[in-house]
Amino acid sequence: MNADEPAVEPCMWLVAPLPGDVRRSLDRLARAPGVRHLAVMPDVHLSREVCVGVALGTDGLAYPAAVGGDIGCGMAALRCTGSAAALADPHAAAEILRRLRQAVPALKRRGAATGEPAGDPPDPGLLSAAVLERTARRDGVWQLGTLGRGNHFLEIQADQAGALWIMVHSGSRGIGAAIAAGHRRAADRPAAGTSTAAELGALDVATAAGRDYLADVGWARAWARANRARIVGATVEVLRAVCGVDADWATLVDCDHNHVREERHADRNLLVHRKGALPAAAGEPGLVPGSMGTASFHTVGRGCPAALASSSHGAGRALPRGEAAQRIDARRVVREMHGVWFDTRRAGLLRDEAPSAYKDIRAVMRVQRELTAIERELRPLLSYKAV
Repeated sequence: MNADEPAVEPCMWLVAPLPGDVRRSLDRLARAPGVRHLAVMPDVHLSREVCVGVALGTDGLAYPAAVGGDIGCGMAALRCTGSAAALADPHAAAEILRRLRQAVPALKRRGAATGEPAGDPPDPGLLSAAVLERTARRDGVWQLGTLGRGNHFLEIQADQAGALWIMVHSGSRGIGAAIAAGHRRAADRPAAGTSTAAELGALDVATAAGRDYLADVGWARAWARANRARIVGATVEVLRAVCGVDADWATLVDCDHNHVREERHADRNLLVHRKGALPAAAGEPGLVPGSMGTASFHTVGRGCPAALASSSHGAGRALPRGEAAQRIDARRVVREMHGVWFDTRRAGLLRDEAPSAYKDIRAVMRVQRELTAIERELRPLLSYKAV
């Protein structure tokens, strides 16, 4: 992209006007070298360097910042054989939460038991650099099957017919962050003042460095899928032990929303980056969660060209974490979670994850009807966060 080449005009699906800092971040991204298309999802919100909730198409340049550190972060869902009645008993719900804390920790300490795998991790030897390989050998073994913190969650949900579902949100844990950091050091970062993308850094995928980054992104996505499979498998074991229900593995859906890959759009090949944006090609199944205490949705993509065949990956934050923690207290968390089993002793630690810290998921789904269709609505019965 030449210095005098105009910025692309973003295509946007919004539930409210953009805050000034979000607008400025998007404007900078639209002026970055090689950018040919920018789509902004209704769950967009500020994040470091590149906002969450964007799909970006470039000509041959990969921007690690437009994927983020949690490469391969995504959702998995699985239907169980029981019904919502299985969680009507408060003693059963308490036992499920207790067992989940043991079976699906936030992270594992070295030497912790890992259990039987429900998904096999990729071979760390396929990574591009020795430092990344050492990281993967360490974390790729010990952290498989861990949920992580922040907005990662595990829920037991009921659909509108009363069927029981598992939904998991987790990613590549520290491995994706190590990959992102390693390749950011190799990225082209022009001197300050010489480029609108000076802080972002780009990798030409025609070079070995660019090819290595794309390969490592694929590795992290595979690890994240295996991680979610391990978590889903552990959750099925807990539900089987406590409630006597089993799983219908033919219903498993897995999708991720932090990646970069080559796709064809409008008769041209683009490198499509998604940071908090769900692939939504025509007929493609997807999972769009709300927040703790609110509905989630199983979706089918519509393949909207202007959105680079993408949709939102969730409700999106309405309040930054720090502001939410200041404005929301533990009692409010408990009130907003009425009707959903969760560990109320941890309510004070969940202030920044309260439903009111997020946008209205129904408003998000309404504004993106052009992007994706709702196949199934689910309500949360039990919410587990590894805080």
